[in-house]
Amino acid sequence: MFRTLLASLALLLSGCAPTEETGPVVLAASSLTEAIEAAADAWEAQGHLRPVLSFAGSASVARQVEQGAPADIVITADEQWMDWLAEHDLVDADSRRDIASNSLVFVRRDQQVALPTGSGWQPRRIAMADPDSVPAGRYARSALEHAGAWQAVEAMVVPAENVRQALALVERGEAELGVVYATDARTVPGLVTDALPLPEGVEVLYPAAILASSTSQDAGAFLEFLSSREGGAILCEHGFSMPGGRTPC
Repeated sequence: MFRTLLASLALLLSGCAPTEETGPVVLAASSLTEAIEAAADAWEAQGHLRPVLSFAGSASVARQVEQGAPADIVITADEQWMDWLAEHDLVDADSRRDIASNSLVFVRRDQQVALPTGSGWQPRRIAMADPDSVPAGRYARSALEHAGAWQAVEAMVVPAENVRQALALVERGEAELGVVYATDARTVPGLVTDALPLPEGVEVLYPAAILASSTSQDAGAFLEFLSSREGGAILCEHGFSMPGGRTPC
C-alpha cells in the first residue's frame, strides 16, 4: 500500500517543472485537505510559487517520508507519528511546530440512532479511522474509553484507512455511527453531529516540520506562513483551533 502511495506521489510530481520552478512539496494528513489547499491558494496569491500538495492518513504520510518521497514539509494529525519521524532523523527538529488543533464528534445520518455513551444503547456499526495506527482512531478510542463506552463498541468498529474514509462509510449508510474530526464533519451537509469530549489534558494536535531531505528554498517560508496569524486565520475558517487556545481563533 505504501509503495503504491509513493508511486502515486512520484507520478504527481513527474508532471511538475524542475524543483526551482515549483513550490515546496507538502505531505499532510487528509483531515487538513481543504484548509491547506486554501492556505496554498493564499500563498500563491501573494506572488509565491504554489506548493505541491499530497494528502493521506498520517501513517501513510510518515511511511512515504520513510521511503524517500521527494517532499519538503510534513504535517501529521498527532505527535506520535511526528515523534517517529524525528526519532528516525527524517525531519529538521528545529523547524517543528504545532500549527492547529481539532476536536472529535459523533456523526450519524439518523437522529434516532442512539449514541453509545447513554443507557440502552443497541450495538451499531461504528466507523472510525483504524484505532491501532491512525491518529483519529487512537483519539476516538481514548475518548470512548474516557466515556466508558469502548468495551461496548469495540466489536462493532469498522476501521478505515483515514478519517475521510470513516466519514464516507457513514455518508453511504455502511455504518450507522462514526467518530471523526469536527472539521471533517463540516464537509458533509445533513449529518447529525454530537461532541465527543477527549480526556482532560489530551489535545488533537497537528505538528508540522521541514524534512531533513528538503531542497526547497521556500519550505521554511511556507511553514512560517502556516504558523502565522494569517495562516492561522485560514485554518480557523475551516473549523480548526489554535493549539493552547492562542489567537486568531
